[in-house]
Amino acid sequence: MPVDVLVGLQWGDEGKGKIVDVLAPTYDVVARFQGGPNAGHTLTFDGIKHVLHQVPSGIFHPHILNVVGNGVVLDPVVFRQELQKLTDRGVDYSRNLYISRKAQLILPSHRALDRINEEARGGDKIGSTLKGIGPTYQDKIGRTGLRVGDILLPDFEQRYREAVARHATIAEFHGRGLDIEQFEADFFSAVDFLRTLQLTDTEYLLNDLLREGKNILAEGAQGSMLDIDFGTYPYVTSSSTIVAGACTGLGIAPRHINKVYGISKAYCTRVGAGPFPTELHDEVGEQIRAAGREFGATTGRPRRCGWIDLPALRYSIMLNGVTEIHLMKADVLDEFDEIRVCTHYELPNGEQTDHLPDHGDLEKLTPVYISMPGWRTNLQALTDPKALPAELINYISFLEKHLEVPISIVSVGPDRVSTLHMS
Repeated sequence: MPVDVLVGLQWGDEGKGKIVDVLAPTYDVVARFQGGPNAGHTLTFDGIKHVLHQVPSGIFHPHILNVVGNGVVLDPVVFRQELQKLTDRGVDYSRNLYISRKAQLILPSHRALDRINEEARGGDKIGSTLKGIGPTYQDKIGRTGLRVGDILLPDFEQRYREAVARHATIAEFHGRGLDIEQFEADFFSAVDFLRTLQLTDTEYLLNDLLREGKNILAEGAQGSMLDIDFGTYPYVTSSSTIVAGACTGLGIAPRHINKVYGISKAYCTRVGAGPFPTELHDEVGEQIRAAGREFGATTGRPRRCGWIDLPALRYSIMLNGVTEIHLMKADVLDEFDEIRVCTHYELPNGEQTDHLPDHGDLEKLTPVYISMPGWRTNLQALTDPKALPAELINYISFLEKHLEVPISIVSVGPDRVSTLHMS
């Protein structure tokens, strides 16, 4: 059976967690392939909001295996907290949650370094979530990191102390200390808890399941515009957020990939620093933020808001080979008389392009918009796609024409039931 991959097409926060939760019943396995506790996947059902950070979004379905892949960076403290919340809500993860022994561990010193590095940038901050993600991936690439499997070794604490000593040297370069002693007892307690879970070579697990005919949904975090190679560098995350990351982050071959679900909001948001061509600095941007409750699920930071950006979406679609689009949070635009769509960019020399320039040039361009009438309808009250207002149907058709990919799902509210399948 194939692997279907779900990726964000913008700067993250597109609503991937909800879609995984909606699609999960049709899959045998949900597997996270990159990112860490900087991700916040929000799921709402039965009137209750659930926020997941490192646990795959299929965890609420007991018949589904949930896999934390080798491409993930795992914070044992946050992971334990997350699983405790699931236990408090009656979720039994003991039999259907597996963690890769090759996943990298986030240490308290990684979090300290993240803050030190960000503060050292002064006014040129990346906008890090300060969860230790970047320093952990740095250690991974530098071949000095600790992996989940290392906690099973008798000399794990010695390895930990050696890693902290390396990190202390980096902190000293900035004239700082790590100051992590108060966090270490909690860390080692969480490591003890992590040892009680199902730690395994998940690349073998997943490939064995494929041979058995099981179907897998690979779940990404963040968004394509934050990809370490193809995003708006350097204002990006530290992992591969596009489809290619599913292969390296799970240990599956490209030939197994079938569908690619691209998730996009009906508008656009971004958290942290970096270029954002369609960002709105006026009352319209504030209206979108308020209507969409656009505050980070992990950090609580207000998101920057703007109109949908077709050149950026086309770029992400090209990189990922998207086969269908899921359009999220259409209901946020319910009260707008006018909806604007960026179709091109105008360069400083007056020329227009539908290509995404490199990040340095993104700061210098002007978005070119077309305007479309809003639908002025309470979409959350709708349960039948045939009842969608004509203005929204026209908006969807316009996007499909210019993106050349069908929109198969339209989300009109946060709950599971507010998900309209268009075909």
